Formats: sequence, C-alpha cells, structure tokens
Amino acid sequence: MRLTAGSHARLGASWDGRGTNFALFSANATKVELCLFDSLGRRELERIELPERSEDVWHGYLNDVSPGQVYGYRVHGPYEPEHGHRFNPNKLLLDPYAKRLLGRLVWSDAHFGYRTGSPREDLSFDRRDNARGMPKAVVVDETFNWGRREIRPNVPWEDTIVYEAHVKGLTQKREDVPPNLRGTYGGLSSPAMISHLKKLGVTTIELLPIHGFIDDRILVEKKLANYWGYNTLAFFAPEPRYAQDNALDAFRTTVARLHDAGIEVMLDVVYNHTAEGNHLGPTLCFRGIDNASYYWLKPDNPRYYDDFTGCGSSVNLTHPRVLQMVMDSLRYWVEVCHVDGFRFDLATTLCRGPNGFDRNSSFLTSVRQDPVLAQVKLVAEPWDLGLGGYQVGGFPSQWSEWNDRYRSAMRRYWSGEGSLIGEISGRMTGSSDIFNHDGRTQRASVNHITVHDGFTLADLFSYNQKHNEANGEDNRDGSNDNHSNNCGVEGPTDDPKILGLRRQLRKNQLACLLLAQGLPLILAGDEAGNSQFGNNNAYCQDNDVGWVKWDALGKEGDDFTAFVGHMTELRRRFPQIRARRWLEGRRADGSYGVLWLRPDADEMKEEDWKFPEGRFLAYVLGPLEPGQRPIFIVLNAAPEEIPFKLPKMPEYKSWRQVLNTTEAKQIAVDFDAAADTKAPARSVLAFMGRT
Repeated sequence: MRLTAGSHARLGASWDGRGTNFALFSANATKVELCLFDSLGRRELERIELPERSEDVWHGYLNDVSPGQVYGYRVHGPYEPEHGHRFNPNKLLLDPYAKRLLGRLVWSDAHFGYRTGSPREDLSFDRRDNARGMPKAVVVDETFNWGRREIRPNVPWEDTIVYEAHVKGLTQKREDVPPNLRGTYGGLSSPAMISHLKKLGVTTIELLPIHGFIDDRILVEKKLANYWGYNTLAFFAPEPRYAQDNALDAFRTTVARLHDAGIEVMLDVVYNHTAEGNHLGPTLCFRGIDNASYYWLKPDNPRYYDDFTGCGSSVNLTHPRVLQMVMDSLRYWVEVCHVDGFRFDLATTLCRGPNGFDRNSSFLTSVRQDPVLAQVKLVAEPWDLGLGGYQVGGFPSQWSEWNDRYRSAMRRYWSGEGSLIGEISGRMTGSSDIFNHDGRTQRASVNHITVHDGFTLADLFSYNQKHNEANGEDNRDGSNDNHSNNCGVEGPTDDPKILGLRRQLRKNQLACLLLAQGLPLILAGDEAGNSQFGNNNAYCQDNDVGWVKWDALGKEGDDFTAFVGHMTELRRRFPQIRARRWLEGRRADGSYGVLWLRPDADEMKEEDWKFPEGRFLAYVLGPLEPGQRPIFIVLNAAPEEIPFKLPKMPEYKSWRQVLNTTEAKQIAVDFDAAADTKAPARSVLAFMGRT
C-alpha cells in the first residue's frame, strides 16, 4: 500500500530511508489534506487526506515520497473568528516543522482568510486559492558529514565575547570576501571573515534571525524588506535568501568551518510572535492550522489577539503542543545544525502564564530539565511590551540576560552626564544589584552599548536625534531615548577636533565594555566606525544603510580592530575581569576583591561617592589566586585631565600601564607605586601591578 497510518510520534515530514511520515498537530481541525507539488512548487499534483488522528496529531506514511518532495497542507475546520477559529482549506499552509523552504511569498489578497475590503473584515470568508504565491516545504535528508575534525568550541561562559552580526549585512560590502559568497552563510566562514573575527578576539558570533521569514506586504509595497528577520514563519528552516542552493547544508557547512576556527555560533530566535500578525493578517501557517491553540487570544473576545509583542499577536507557549514545537525547534538546531546557543527575542512573552510573567512557567521548566539545552548558552532579552514585561534580573540561574541598564548608564556617563560614579561602579562589576541572587554570577549580565536595534557606536557620538525618514514612517519609529552626543555637529563633519573626540569616546565605550565583568557583546562594524546615517531602527533597510561599511579598515586612527584585539587580550590576561564570584572589598586577612580609590589613592568612603558631578572612578581588582597580578582601572569622563596617584601596596613596587585610550598605540609605561600622574580628559586607563 502506498499510504498507511504512519506515526504521530514525530511531527513534521520525516524520511526514514524508504518513505516519509507526515504528522501535523491540530486540536480543532476536522480534516487535514497533504498537498504534493512538482519540484518547482508551481503545480499541485495531488491532495491526500491524512488517514489517522492520534492525540490531536493528524498523520500518514507515504512509501513513495523521498527527500526533495515539495509539499504543503490544507486544513479543514470551522471558520468562526468570534470563537477563535480561522480554518480555510482554500489556503495552502506551510508545515510548522518545515526543514527547508522553496520559493518566497508573493503577496496577493488571496493569502488572507477573509475578503479584504469587506465591511465585515475578518468575519467574512475568502475562497481564493493562494498556493501559487506561497513558499512551500521540502522533505529533507537530515544526515550531514560533519567530518572527523568538527569539534564544538564549548567556550566557558566567563570567557565568552559575543559579536552580534547579520548574515547578509556582515559581508555584503567586504571586498576580501569572494563576490559569490558575500551576503551568504558561506561568507560568514570565508577566510577573510574568520581572520577578522580572530583578530578581534571574539569567541562567539550571534546571528540575527535566520529562521525562515517573510517580508511584510506594507514594506514590499514601499520597496523595503524585513531585513533584520524578526518576522518568522518557519522555526526549523534556515532562511533560503542567504544561500545559493540548499540553505540547510550551506548553514551547517558554515557552522562546521566556524567551529574549526574555534568560534561558536549563536542564533537570535523569535518564538514570541509569527509573521501572521494580528486578526487582519494573512493565513499562512499557524492561523489556518489551529489559531486557538497557537496564539494568545482575548479571553472575552477570541476574535482578537492578546499582543504582548507589539507585532499583532503572541505565541501561546502554555499550550503543550506549542511548547513542544518550540522545544523541538531548539533541539533541532543544536542536534542537527550544531549551534552553540540562543538569544531569545522578547523572552518574557515565552514565560507568560494567565497571571503574567512566571519564573516557573512551562517554558522555563522545560528548558531547565532538557539535557540537550543544558549543553548550550541561553540568553534572554528580558522584556516585552505587555503588563509587567520588564524582567531584567528575573530569569533563572541557567540564563544570561541582556542588561540594558549597563547600556543606559554607560551611554549617559560617556555622553557627559555627571553624578553617575555609583551606578557605573556597579555596572563595571557585573551589576550585582540586579543579578546577585539564586546562585547567579556575573555571567548573567550581557553587557552591551550598541546592538542591531538603535544607533551604531559611530552614530551614538555623531547624532543627537534619530534620522529614520528612509523607513517611510515620517521618523516616528525608533527610540527617542538614545543618550547620545553628537559632539557639537549633527552628522558628518570635517572638523578634526570633533572627529578626534568622537573616536576617543568610541574607544572609551569599547574599553569599558571589555573591562567590565559580565559577558561583553560587540555590534558588528563598531570596530570599523560603521554608520547607519543616524537611522536607529534599520529593520527594513536591506541596503547601504543596514549593511556594514568596512571603509575604515586599514585606515590609521579609524580602524579599531587592533584596539579591540588588545582589549580582548587584556580580558584574557586578567582572570578577575572574568570572575565567577561576586566581589568583596577588604577582607579580615587584608586581601580584597576590589578597592575603590579616590584620586589621592585613599580608599573611598561614603561621602566620596556623593562627590558633586563626579566623573572620575578608580578601582583595583585584586588577583584571584597567588601569582596573579592586580589590575588598576581608571575612568575619567570629565572634559579636563584629573591628577591622581598610583596605589601603594606592600607587595607591588610599581605599576605598568597596559591601556591608555588617548594613545594611538598602546605603549607600556612603568610608574612607581604612589607616583603622581594625570588621567587625560575623557580617557580610560589600566595598570598592572608589578612586584
């Protein structure tokens, strides 16, 4: 027999070497049809009703289907939006477990389950077939030859230095990357790109979303795109636009090559919402398969969605099958694609229950006990737009979190604001006020100054206002709260004094980021002065605005690659920067974890922290073990130089300068203990104790 019942145990299309098992979850459907297409996805060859239903999984086994088969689903059931049901078998639907995609979404009104323009809006019913313009799933063979040499780097948490990048934007304008690889998965692992990452000293590349996504219709009509990729439709399939042929194998080849270079790969994942949007959005996948199961609906009016994300809808992980899909997806990327970790977009949404954010939610509980996910890095963006959504410091000890309070404090400090030394001291030492609980350590804090969302580092010190006109929203989108400083001129300038100040402030931010305890995250291109021309929300700019400009590479004074490399080397040299225990001051035996010092080298007292408009902060991080060296760090955000004294300690006769951000090249200079010197205006200094 060609068609048999098959199994409900594994969702998706699973080829076993002889045939393929198809399984699709839908609790409220009345019938599920599997649609097989020709190899180009243009012609629907046949529809096959899945013969069995087990535990709300519809399934069937076809013994003549092999890898390369193109398919989709049509799901029958009630169309009752007022009760949360939006079934429409006229709409071809993508398998939520699709491992490979064929074709891109071609927008038309046929993708909507209702008659667009109808006075009854989504309560109406549309009978047009959308198959011609739908991306489709492809049956895959998951086997892959990783080779004998492929070893996962397994970089310890405390040694991790993250580099956030966009697959296309990172290499699209790199002239040393072969033209056919620019903007692709292969470009990430090209020799030139790997060499650059090694020079920086980063350990982990974090990729903006590569799960299969679509471009919103409104952006396509404006000739824009969902460039960043936060518009997911397929949680298991690599986005095909970054590959020349087989995206799954192209991505795995890139992971293998990066692993060979000792570099980890993390994925920014978007499980909080999908590309289907609000109640007026298209019917492409989840909405037509089982809307009432996949999404949070308004309890008193399930026609509408509970939107915690600002994207129209929110995925409901309290449903066990939806949770299973997310967990299966995470394990798939680890086991089949060998990724090393995940950064979860709007992670608070994933942890919501009926009463809001829940530290014991089914999602967090499932992750906590999962042996596969125990091997990888998990990072939360700990907020969403719903009530009680800001949860920085609220995640369990297994997690690290983006620390936006580090970003805010350091931006304000280096933009010239005074009276911040108390907060800066906490942010430079792991933010214990936020994370020191439940056995968490400094690695809980992912420190960052810039990320994809917001100004680049160059723009942070070139613009006081956002300039997002190219997005087509009259400059209304993007944050108005940037804590930036244009140094006297808005945008580009030829004034050498202003250009010098901008370079200096960028170096200071990078220096602090890599001297701070916690995990540093560097935005790709900041080392090369990349600008987005003042656009702080370039999500739709798949062009020169959003791509990294590498023009500064090799230009003396503008190329910070070597400087970042020096800072990452300092970080490796001083293990107390990468500490796994919270700092203590003076201990009873005279040892110390940290000493906070005044400019005269005396230890700070309570009143010293309240110094009016204070911008000078100096501290010594003591060695963790005998034989190691202390490091003395000085921050001076004042616009003038400040005299200070080197610490005098019995065991250290002198201090060697290992960092001065005002110098073009780092030159080792020795100072006697208790020697007088000066911190240049707007500078970061560091000294190593010598016996």
